[in-house]
Amino acid sequence: MIKLIEKYPILSLFLFVIVMLGFTIDAIPVSIMEARNFISAREMLTDNNWILTTMNGEARYQKPPLPTWITAAFGFVFGIKSVLALRWPALLFLASIGISTYLLSKKLELTKSHSLINGFVVLTSFYIIGITIEAPWDIYTHGFMLLALFQLFQLFHNAKTSILNSILFVLFLAGSVLSKGPVSLYVLFLPFVTAYGIAYKFKGGTLHFLKLISLLVFGIVLGGWWYFHVRVADPETFTAIAERETSNWSSYNVRPFYYYWSFFVQSGLWTVPAFISLLYPYLKSRVSNLKAYRFSFFWTIIAVILLSIIPEKKSRYLMPVLIPLAINIGFYIEYLIREFNNMKSKKETIPVYFQFGLIGVIALFFWISGFFFGPFLTGFVLIRFILISIVLLIIGVFIFKKLKEKNIKIVFYLIIAFMLSIGFLAVPLTQVQEQANYKPVSQLKSQSFQVIGFGYSDYLSLYSLDYIAPEVIYNYGDKIPSIRTSEGYIIPNERQFCLLTNKANPETIESLSNLYKIEFLETYDLNFSAKASRGYKTRLVNKLYKLTRK
Repeated sequence: MIKLIEKYPILSLFLFVIVMLGFTIDAIPVSIMEARNFISAREMLTDNNWILTTMNGEARYQKPPLPTWITAAFGFVFGIKSVLALRWPALLFLASIGISTYLLSKKLELTKSHSLINGFVVLTSFYIIGITIEAPWDIYTHGFMLLALFQLFQLFHNAKTSILNSILFVLFLAGSVLSKGPVSLYVLFLPFVTAYGIAYKFKGGTLHFLKLISLLVFGIVLGGWWYFHVRVADPETFTAIAERETSNWSSYNVRPFYYYWSFFVQSGLWTVPAFISLLYPYLKSRVSNLKAYRFSFFWTIIAVILLSIIPEKKSRYLMPVLIPLAINIGFYIEYLIREFNNMKSKKETIPVYFQFGLIGVIALFFWISGFFFGPFLTGFVLIRFILISIVLLIIGVFIFKKLKEKNIKIVFYLIIAFMLSIGFLAVPLTQVQEQANYKPVSQLKSQSFQVIGFGYSDYLSLYSLDYIAPEVIYNYGDKIPSIRTSEGYIIPNERQFCLLTNKANPETIESLSNLYKIEFLETYDLNFSAKASRGYKTRLVNKLYKLTRK
């Protein structure tokens, strides 16, 4: 099986992503960042707001539109209500990162099997998977940038600007800028170029580098056309949003310089190999290609340093660092595959047994988690849970068996099988409803409310009174306009309407209670998690009122 995987590396990496998450990722609840993207995509299709993008009918210029365009295209073909369809573009970009890492590793003159290891490591790194849901714009901008850097590496290495490499570099670079502005230029491109200069030294004459600088400028300008257009078309709103966004860099989520120093933990199940791969004095004499290792090492470290300089810090900003880190980890894994049989020092073997043994233990005893699901393990859910428990039990047994035989290559691919099984079989279990009050606001679309005085049932207009979470607006399936403004309240024309609120009570607002008879209808709760759990979010709980003019 491993030989077949290594024979078709690109197809193997692609199919790994599709099988792992391509049919089950919709089981995970829509995140706040995702919801913003999905709402803007929906309004592109319904309101034709393709350039001057909106969210809930209001200007949304915080992010460039390319990822939303791609999402909208999938929504148009497969349905805007299909979470699975809307998440597929992000999964395809996830696969592209794995494939690009493999191709770049090949250009670093690593073997085919070593390059494939790098591809699988990046695809199974925790935050690279998690970012597809938590902040989907990031997977697009860094996916495009990695494709651009693959072309740039060839332009650097060959010391000539071939037409095909140049065109692809410009297009992918523009795609990155049109996905999330200059973010990836700072955290992927700049460290990449610096690390290349340290490890390989730049080749070519002055003319060659003038051409490269021209291509860089052209790509940035091509990707930046949307910013210029919006700046001209809606200058007041654009300026206000831009000022607010840039001020966040120095005043929002400010963390100390050392906040990112534990960055290797974000690789998830590769935490121990990631840490060891960063021990340059230890590994430099053990890797198969020192120049390539030096390149990935400095690419990783410089990226972390650049991120640390920015006052605003969030864990998810580390996601692009995991790309060069995966190549770094690959050097350590490849070293283990070559030399683990010959290792005598416990200082070298204990971390290996701990790393892979821990995953083996999790696989062996996954079935114990069934006690926490309790009464929810019934019907098809129970069948799925039994199946994943058996599969992981088998994987766990073989992990320990091959560890005993010191066959690290098979152990590595068993870890990949572990992740594949979790994605394909265990992820749908996250949809198990833990709290009885779950009630999606989408049900409002299928309910009618009696319009007093007209003698027939009709849909009442729905408005919001205060903050309504993007997840709620997406779940509702349409815009929910607010009656509250900075100057007061807008009185709707309708004699009767419904009002959705998160915290505010319309009965306590004098300007409303004087004009309307206010009737509480019901509570809508999008939380799957129990109220006592950390995963429970009060922003997903809303109360519905019916207001009738007196």
